[in-house]
Order: sequence, then structure tokens, then C-alpha cells
Amino acid sequence: MSDFLWQSFVTLLVIIDPFVVVPIFIGLTRTDSLLQREKIARKTCIIAIILLIFFAIAGDRLLDVMGISQPAFRIAGGFLLLLAGIEMVMAKSTGSRTPTNDEEKEATDREDISVFPLAIPLIAGPGAMTSMVVLMREAEHHGFTAEISVIFIAVFVLLLTYIAMRMGEKLMKLLGVTGMNVLTRVFGVIVAALATQHIVHGVTAVVKGMR
Repeated sequence: MSDFLWQSFVTLLVIIDPFVVVPIFIGLTRTDSLLQREKIARKTCIIAIILLIFFAIAGDRLLDVMGISQPAFRIAGGFLLLLAGIEMVMAKSTGSRTPTNDEEKEATDREDISVFPLAIPLIAGPGAMTSMVVLMREAEHHGFTAEISVIFIAVFVLLLTYIAMRMGEKLMKLLGVTGMNVLTRVFGVIVAALATQHIVHGVTAVVKGMR
């Protein structure tokens, strides 16, 4: 089970990618005080973890009600993750985890940016939600302890994201824009590989079911 938990941690870490959040968080809160930034960062992570826990608990049941099989969801989820990976590597928006230009303009005009665009889609985007459902389905094979562990791993990754936002300016000075972009691209390659693996597993399961 340790291999599965490690895989879960890596998956959620690279999908959420705290380093992507930092420059956007700094840009949207540049006129706010330190106290306001702390409040926004805390609220953002709380909203994101509530969403991810909801999908972890109810996502599987929702798919069953809708009649969506696990292989079909893995294939669809794989394509969504692949879009996120391409976006991270190519630094071009596909709309899968970063807001569009119109959405960014709307965000700058809003008083509360915790829900949008920080919590959604930047942190708890389609890729993260999909990953939670897939990981929870895989955790069922390892028992209840594995399912609880996946939720705790998600909380831990969100804690790292909160710390990254709180230390945003220091991280930007330490790594610089280039350093942040390099890390994001490395994570993007990993996300693309995970996405391909999901698609392969899904297609394999469909082929076996047809035999």
C-alpha cells in the first residue's frame, strides 16, 4: 500500500502544483495587506479542500448514478489531465486549470478572489477533482485505511499550497520567474505521463471487458 500512497502524493502534488499558484496569487493580491493575503490564502485552501473531499466521498457514487464506468472515467480523466500537462509544459492556456483572459479580468474586478480563480480552477480544477475520484476508486482495493490516507494526503498538499502562498514573495525572489517556470514544466511532464497511464489503463480495461 505504501507504493499507492506515494503515487497518490506525487499525483496530487504535481496536479495542484503549489508553484503555479504563487505568481498568480501575488499578482491578484499585490494591493492587499499581509493580513488580507493571509486571510485570502487560508480561505482559498479551505474551499479547495472542501471541494476535493466532496469529490473524494461523493464523486464515485455520482458516477455510479450516472452509469459511468471506471474505465470510461479513467479515459476521460486521462484526457483532462493530459490537457493540464500540456498547458503546464507549453505555458499556453487550454482552459483546464488556468482562467481565460476574460476570467482573469473578471477576477481583478472582484473583491473576493478566494473562490474564483484561486480555489477554482487553479487549485481544485478538473484535473484535481478527477484525480481524487480515480485515486479513491483505486484506494477501495487497498481498504478503508487507504481511502482515509488519500484524503489526508490531499489535505497535506493543500497545506503545502497554503505555505507556498504565504511565502510567495520569498519564493519568487529565491527561484525567480525562470525557476518557477522550470518547476512547472517538470511537473507538467509528470502530469502528462500520469495522464497517459490513466488512458492506457482505461483502454485496457475496456478491451478486456469486450472479450
